[in-house]
Amino acid sequence: MEFNFVQDLEIVLELTGLSVETFAEELGVSRMTVNNWLSGRKDISEKNIATFYEYTFSRGIRLNLIKEQLYREELKSPSEVLLFHGAKTKIEGELRTDCSKRRNDFGAGFYCGESLEQSAMFVATYPASSLYMVRFCPEGLCGKEFGVSRDWMLMIAYFRERLGTYADSEVIRTLVRSVEGVDYIVAPIADNRMFEIIDQFIDGEITDEQCRHCLSATNLGKQYVFVTDKALRQAELLERCYLTKAEKEFYLFSRQASYEMNRDKVKVARRQYRDAGKYIEEILQ
Repeated sequence: MEFNFVQDLEIVLELTGLSVETFAEELGVSRMTVNNWLSGRKDISEKNIATFYEYTFSRGIRLNLIKEQLYREELKSPSEVLLFHGAKTKIEGELRTDCSKRRNDFGAGFYCGESLEQSAMFVATYPASSLYMVRFCPEGLCGKEFGVSRDWMLMIAYFRERLGTYADSEVIRTLVRSVEGVDYIVAPIADNRMFEIIDQFIDGEITDEQCRHCLSATNLGKQYVFVTDKALRQAELLERCYLTKAEKEFYLFSRQASYEMNRDKVKVARRQYRDAGKYIEEILQ
């Protein structure tokens, strides 16, 4: 799936109100070149693709956010959801459950997020990354949902292989059995900052209640993990969206600002709930 460049070009021309000639001048190409793009008679180079989308973003036109709203309006039923997948480059071929690393939040699977910004942020440091919009219909599928809870924390630690000798406890075996046979999992997203907090719980530095409240303080988004081919057949790739350099920098800056604010919230939560809950050895002994 390639970018919907011609459609995006038509949108930008309409939003800016520029003539083809003026637009071509601002982009640094000939009027004939733009007309050829619009008619599909000429392919656009990677350099001109980047130039076009950077120009669009610099004009304050947030194409990806506009498309997000339009796709949300086109959802066919209340059960359908619009999701986002950040790719380091692009998706080749059919969607697969084995395209991710085994040591992910819930093992191998195809991962999507509910937030455009968060999904884009996770791949913002990769030069050729892009964003996919995905429509998912869960009807007829078996799903399992986790909140910010002890069970979720333990599952993340298990699949990330951070539990050590605790991995064979009956509590963990019961949790693992609870996701066997499901088609998809919905759960909070755990980023690197989350792993640090979960590690403190696993290492016996904080209780489960301290850990849970610290994680809640970080404003986690939700992710959908497709673990069976049956689930993937009900996930439709709608569009591959270009991520400009400026857009990626915006998301990275936003993440840093959020991290600094959440860091203080985590400190407060850790202090406030220091006498609540149980340590991991009490839970899994």
